[in-house]
Amino acid sequence: MLTKRIIPCLDIKDGRTVKGINFKDLRDAGNPVDLAKAYSQEGADELIFLDITASHENRRQLLAKLVREIARGINIPFTVGGGIQSVKDVDILLHAGADKITINSAAVRNPKLIEDLAKNFGSQCVVVAIDAKQIEQDWTVFLSGGRVATDWTLLDWAKEAENCGAGEIMFTSMNHDGTKNGFADQITAAIAKAVSIPIIASGGAGKLEHFKTVLTTGKADAALAASIFHFGEIPIPKLKQYLQEQQIPIRPVY
Repeated sequence: MLTKRIIPCLDIKDGRTVKGINFKDLRDAGNPVDLAKAYSQEGADELIFLDITASHENRRQLLAKLVREIARGINIPFTVGGGIQSVKDVDILLHAGADKITINSAAVRNPKLIEDLAKNFGSQCVVVAIDAKQIEQDWTVFLSGGRVATDWTLLDWAKEAENCGAGEIMFTSMNHDGTKNGFADQITAAIAKAVSIPIIASGGAGKLEHFKTVLTTGKADAALAASIFHFGEIPIPKLKQYLQEQQIPIRPVY
């Protein structure tokens, strides 16, 4: 059985790590370079680095210098996203040290971008991020940091992303983001059933038990969190020890 992964997420705005609730009310969470090094040393399986303002502000530059600094200080896989629009953008990030890239708004607006990136760099390099909100009984996909609703439903877009060549899906529940009330386990499991590629669950982590649930009931391949790691509420070694005790396959902390 493949091991499950624990992934801290570094949301970056103006060179600093930030965190909010339901995609709003951002507060400073520290220096991303220092946090990245600490997470690598503590036993995180991967890191995800997102310039959360890139799509909204329509900026193409992706802070490649910061990516290089982070990559030099860690020895674990590293995903970068925010404002990616082209094969050239990805080429710059990979040469700066990223192992994978993630695209969100640009992929919905131009699904062929997924195909182009998969063709040039391989599907294993392409993570499609999906931000969705439950509105009554439906889950609607949103763009631009949760500001723009689309006509896509969550499951339909997840399947389309896989068909276009995505190697992984990172799903964030906007309803759960930053609330610390638990992941969206039911819909996460539905995504896992609908596609055959790995699912990274994001949004809602607050307790050790939340990770266990999303990795079992939620069928997620990886669990992502931000504030509980950034502010020291749940140390990664403690989380991994707990998951091992719960018989969940996880890479140990050495």
